[in-house]
Amino acid sequence: MNALFLTDGYKLDHRRQYPTGTSLVYSNWTPRKSRLEDLDEVVFFGLQYFLKKYIIEDFDTHFFAQPKDKVVAKYARRINNYLGAHSISFDHIEALHDLGYIPMVFKALPEGASVPLRVPMFTMYNTLPEFFWLTNYFETVLSTVIWLPCTAATIARKYREILNDYADKTSSIPEFVQWQGHDFSMRGMAGIEAGTLASAGHLLSFTGTDTLPAIDFLEEYYNADSDKELIAGSVAATEHSVMCMGTTSGEFDTYKRLITEIYPSGIVSIVSDTWDLWKVLTEIIPALKNEILARDGKVVIRPDSGDPADILCGNPNGKSEAERKGVVELLWDIFGGTLNSKGYKELVPQIGAIYGDSITLKRAEDICRRLMEKGFASTNIVLGIGSYTYQYNTRDTFGFAMKATYGEVNGEGRAIFKDPITDDGTKKSAKGLMKVVLKDGTYELIDQVTWEEENQGELKEVFRDGKMTMETNLADVRARI
Repeated sequence: MNALFLTDGYKLDHRRQYPTGTSLVYSNWTPRKSRLEDLDEVVFFGLQYFLKKYIIEDFDTHFFAQPKDKVVAKYARRINNYLGAHSISFDHIEALHDLGYIPMVFKALPEGASVPLRVPMFTMYNTLPEFFWLTNYFETVLSTVIWLPCTAATIARKYREILNDYADKTSSIPEFVQWQGHDFSMRGMAGIEAGTLASAGHLLSFTGTDTLPAIDFLEEYYNADSDKELIAGSVAATEHSVMCMGTTSGEFDTYKRLITEIYPSGIVSIVSDTWDLWKVLTEIIPALKNEILARDGKVVIRPDSGDPADILCGNPNGKSEAERKGVVELLWDIFGGTLNSKGYKELVPQIGAIYGDSITLKRAEDICRRLMEKGFASTNIVLGIGSYTYQYNTRDTFGFAMKATYGEVNGEGRAIFKDPITDDGTKKSAKGLMKVVLKDGTYELIDQVTWEEENQGELKEVFRDGKMTMETNLADVRARI
């Protein structure tokens, strides 16, 4: 699709609504408010993808590389049918096609940076006066693409902080945390791009995902190379259809076949609550103890129904002893393990557990805390993080907005702003040209600066006139996280 169609309809004629003589529009992308507890800084991620995919690839393929008469005719048909015949002219579309590139500059903080609320992550403005209309024309597509990876990356980092904290307190293998948060979100996301963007944000803090497209995404747009670095990984795992097909009467045989024949070594994750989780943990797994201990690898027990904390850590009000103990304690009773130097129990390396449903930040913290209170290291379990975490968000989760704060009309600069009297302050914008400085490790905004000052800050040029001028890679983004 011609990327000029990826906008809100009301943008189409803003070009004529700006004051006569307008030659420059300067805008920014900023998180303005947090709706999540204890999160007041947002991870910046996704701009490089947006620029490469939409501003370079899509425009080159679907606009500049197409015959001008074909492009303009298609654009005119759409707009005339939408706004009414002859409602606007199309000479600006012809002029852009003749130019052959998008005449804009994007300046940005480093991707992966932690950005405080109300500090811009990037700015953008036109480089040729006749194309001043392009800056905010791109607001819609830019917003719909970038808010999600920023939001997902921020939430993933919070998971990583929680898991790091408990691993530092209770575990002898804190390095395992990179695998402890596993992305299961793709099937519940709003389309393939949303699933890929969310998983890519997740992979800035973890290495586990079941979202395969995220690996190609990071190679294509963030200069990663899975031959040379670990982008992401997973393990062999069953699903309920596999277990159901083995039938209830053949459940023991299904487990034995998986553990001894199909996967005699390596890691295999077995969904274990197709029927009776507690029977699996008190009858089937104990009966296969010797086979499991003889394996070179880990068998991972995977429940995914019920309250995650109660299932893993035990429910004091449970009807049976198994329910009261929970998965981790039951596995300890069967296999035992070691008491690490921090005084917490770690299961033998041949057995473990993962819970892959309904995990939230609050539940992740609750599970780790309850395991610690029972004397178990937090790294005895893996948490599957799904679409409830990455899909139940909006642009307003962190109040993202793109706003113009500076323009030039008839050669004179104008510091512009919005400050609605009926608002609570969220929508009050900065003014003028922007400079972001790094003070004591934290980004701070200085607005109403000169062009000379604007060029001196932490916002660095990454795109100019149809070309990337600076790129980052996955390893560097992860390092900043």
